Amino acid sequence: MRFYHAKPEHDLTYDDVFLMPGRSAIESRFEVDLSTSDGTGATIPIVVANMTAVSGRRMAETVARRGGLVVLPQDVDAEAVGAITAWVKGRDTVWDTPLVLTAGDAVADALNLLPKRAHGAVVVVDGEGRPLGTVDEDACRGVDRFTRLGDLVAAAPVLPVATEPRAVFDALDHTPARIAVGVDGEGRVAGVLTVRGALRAGIYQPALDDKGRLRVAAAVGVNGDVGAKAAALLASGVDALVVDTAHGHQEKMIAALRAVRAVDPGVPVVAGNVVTPDGVRDLVEAGADVVKVGVGPGAMCTTRMMTGVGRPQFSAVLECAETARGLGKHVWADGGVRHPRDVALALAAGASSVMVGSWFAGTYESPGDLLRDEQGRAYKESFGMASKRAVSARTRTDSGFDRARKGLFEEGISSSRMRLDPTAPSVEDLIDKICSGVRSACTYAGAATLAQFHELATVGVQSAAGFAEGRPLPAGW
Repeated sequence: MRFYHAKPEHDLTYDDVFLMPGRSAIESRFEVDLSTSDGTGATIPIVVANMTAVSGRRMAETVARRGGLVVLPQDVDAEAVGAITAWVKGRDTVWDTPLVLTAGDAVADALNLLPKRAHGAVVVVDGEGRPLGTVDEDACRGVDRFTRLGDLVAAAPVLPVATEPRAVFDALDHTPARIAVGVDGEGRVAGVLTVRGALRAGIYQPALDDKGRLRVAAAVGVNGDVGAKAAALLASGVDALVVDTAHGHQEKMIAALRAVRAVDPGVPVVAGNVVTPDGVRDLVEAGADVVKVGVGPGAMCTTRMMTGVGRPQFSAVLECAETARGLGKHVWADGGVRHPRDVALALAAGASSVMVGSWFAGTYESPGDLLRDEQGRAYKESFGMASKRAVSARTRTDSGFDRARKGLFEEGISSSRMRLDPTAPSVEDLIDKICSGVRSACTYAGAATLAQFHELATVGVQSAAGFAEGRPLPAGW
């Protein structure tokens, strides 16, 4: 990456910079390969942050199917991580996991499940698990909540799960059904696929381990017996370990990294967070393959306002990535992305992947319950991992006195409403937007890979007015 004019002396945020178009031979955004080079096996440069309000088994399944990686939070005990990992790795790599009920179940049962899926339908099965049809949200409107689903069931295409996605698309394109039902060799329900799901299956490559199963990562903190926790997570089959603390450039982190390396992980080890080249060098020396970069840019983080500590994210990623590259390692840009352009800029600066947290909290796939505000708009609650709420959960085994004392020192928001965008309520919708933006950015630079993108990217510095000029006018202006 190079600057269009001289590199400025002051640090820069994503809003401060823009990408210059260059001569390009790339004819289509679909020619761009978004695979990462950091050893994680991700085929798109998106990592879902290890936030309790964001990362769970449903998020892990969905994002891995589209090529990204989800990091399970460090607050989840090793046994639960093992159960989640086994569940994710047991999912189909093309067909989505269905919501299944029987003909004798009530509309109320369906309404309790429907908010857990973006496709908004349940599969109704017989006593042998064979599909009778589907029931969607529209069918449940205006009927008694005790109505049996067998009275509302609608026909849907039933296809073997080995059916090619294009054939599934064609089958759905000629029917009013919202989803196709996939069945195994014995005719039992094995998955569902929407029109968009069939399209996406032809665009994205899932992130798969060497056994052809979906990938998932997990985080461990720097306190307690880090080596034992890491060993337990590895035994559960996670595909990457993230050693995580807000201030990564400290002795505790270095000791934790050495403890993880001592168990011979055999998977990529990620550590952070730092914002300086010295921090990168020290964590790499202690055993990190990937270093997380970012202090204070997250939407739920109050560190900079509380302490004054941090660094503008674009400059932090740029310098840390250059240092890591010189050591044969990589960085993840963690925090501060609010638009697809920010992801593209982080990749141009040299990040191998970009971590996303609160942006994904307001989706069907995040773990929280779907709630409604005073105007009936759907939302989910999110909170920072250094907030009082998160600290209370993380210290639940401490004494009451210790928990109360630690609760005095929060550096994150404990509750924030993350509204579901009615036009993009699924994490897959957001991934589409991000990857579309990144692919287009690569074509503007003439790059067919992310490595070429970083090499060819030319970045300019702009004023606040320059950034505002690039924003679309609000509706009804």
